Amino acid sequence: MASPLRILVVTVVHDPEDARIRHRQLPALVEAGHEVAYAAPFTAFDRTPPEGVWGIDLPRARGRNRLKAVGAARTLLAGMSRSADVILLHDPDLLLSATLLPRRDATIIWDVHEDTASALHMRDWAPPGLRPVLSAGAVAAEQYAEFNYRLLLAEHGYRDRFTRIHPVVPNSVRVPEEEPAEPGDDRVVYLGKITRPRGGAELIELARRVPEVTVEIIGPAERDIEDELRAAADEGIIDWRGFMPNDQALGRLRGALAGVSLLHDEPNYTNSQPTKVIEYMSHGVPVITTPNWAPKELVERADSGAVVPFGDVDAAARVVRQWRADRDERVRLGRSGYDYAKGHLNWTVDAVDFVKAVEDAHMLDQAKRRRPRSTVNRVLGRGRGGAAGAR
Repeated sequence: MASPLRILVVTVVHDPEDARIRHRQLPALVEAGHEVAYAAPFTAFDRTPPEGVWGIDLPRARGRNRLKAVGAARTLLAGMSRSADVILLHDPDLLLSATLLPRRDATIIWDVHEDTASALHMRDWAPPGLRPVLSAGAVAAEQYAEFNYRLLLAEHGYRDRFTRIHPVVPNSVRVPEEEPAEPGDDRVVYLGKITRPRGGAELIELARRVPEVTVEIIGPAERDIEDELRAAADEGIIDWRGFMPNDQALGRLRGALAGVSLLHDEPNYTNSQPTKVIEYMSHGVPVITTPNWAPKELVERADSGAVVPFGDVDAAARVVRQWRADRDERVRLGRSGYDYAKGHLNWTVDAVDFVKAVEDAHMLDQAKRRRPRSTVNRVLGRGRGGAAGAR
């Protein structure tokens, strides 16, 4: 790297504590010596900016209330598109904010986190009749972004959605160097945001089926499942801890009997690797997952857990009871998952590729902008009797 880059990282959708952004990408950029500003809905989520970056507060885009956040982001991008070297976007909403920015010098990179078109079919705020239209609009936005910005993909499975080849920065995690604790026999953990499509109702039912084990849920809930979770917590059926800072949440994985990810059969989940599955593995916790392709393939390849049918709480309960009774098996699965994560899913390694992808995108963008000017000069030189060539 010739000199530090001025990088603006922006989200109006994600919690500012989003692990991929806050706990992996931002530290990687700062540690590489770049100057980083982080624009996010800090006030809306009651969060504070991390140390080492310049925090900028933005409104939150949520449900149908998105235009205010998109407009505020547009104003920010317009004001910084000449002073920043790189603008790293984390939401599809921000593609609208970045469209046709006047006199833009910054390289714009979109970090593609999910299958946006498929995800819109799952949003309860989107009227069912409009979802196909919104999905078509998302596809058009992706095509526009591909030919006007630089892209980073969070999954190899996203490549088929695009016509060009884009670098993949996977959702790996920081795998602890210290040996993982042995899986215990009294606690099952879920880590992450809870929604109905992410298996919120199944988690509650699992807790009812295996009362001898505590089902601990760590993360905020969306409106579609929040009331049910609160009622189950009030009855003592589940242990719902709500949002916890990342380091504290990961600390709760230590010694768990199993980590669960009971995603439904939804197109948006097919090729997306749930980060929670990798986090369970990286802390030596056996995994129970449903058979969406990405987590199923990972768990089977790593020999780190069990795959149960969609919506089959009985199957999940049987696995929990089996592992509770078989210490050797749960220890073996936990160790196998940890070893695989350390060797193949480690952000310590992927962080280098991420920083290089950002730096290369800026370098290529700058070279592309210089090229037309050089071509014009050569043409003008030939028109003047080859004077340019004579130099």
